[in-house]
Amino acid sequence: MSLDDLMTDHKRWMKMAIREAEKAAESGEVPVGAIVVKDNQIIGRGHNQVERLTDATAHAEIIAITAACHTIESKWLEGCTLYVTLEPCPMCAGAIWLSRLKCVVYGAFDEKAGAASTLYNIPQDPRLNHYVDLISGVEEERCALLLTQFFANKRQKDER
Repeated sequence: MSLDDLMTDHKRWMKMAIREAEKAAESGEVPVGAIVVKDNQIIGRGHNQVERLTDATAHAEIIAITAACHTIESKWLEGCTLYVTLEPCPMCAGAIWLSRLKCVVYGAFDEKAGAASTLYNIPQDPRLNHYVDLISGVEEERCALLLTQFFANKRQKDER
């Protein structure tokens, strides 16, 4: 498979994660979406549900990882790739490491809480016993725009 084909696949899967993020936005949640792919099939999907579930841990990545583990009936997601629209936070990066995902592909960087390159790099910390491949910036503009628009709309509503 060529690099161009690989990037086309990453973009295709990221568009599925973006659909999940759009579901979050429609529900008034911060628009972050995630899917887990194994053997060219989606085995888990999720979007932020922090407000709906009144649960600070209900991030898109956590929900997608949990769904994937249930699908394959294993706590390990070896050979799986997580696609997420925003760079994972420290909690999600820890879950990524613990679940032994092979790779994480993310869209927008998170300057405030990014733990997969921006502030920290938990998935690739050499002190840990599992290394996760990281690919960043896939559909970055579209992922960032979802967040920017969401918060601009929220500020507008708050000003009224």
